[in-house]
Amino acid sequence: MTEQATIKIQLWSSPIGAPDKLRRIVKGLGLRKINQVVIKPDTPGFRGMVTKIPHLLKVVTE
Repeated sequence: MTEQATIKIQLWSSPIGAPDKLRRIVKGLGLRKINQVVIKPDTPGFRGMVTKIPHLLKVVTE
């Protein structure tokens, strides 16, 4: 069984005032609160969502 690569995504800024399309991306990533961190698979779909809203997110590295 192979282990899939993951990325940690942190909601850095509030989506208040952002267009509805960007708010849906934040919700689709499973983020609800500021500074909340979620771990998602490192797939092109999730990477695309992150690149759409770089001003609201941080990719956490350790």
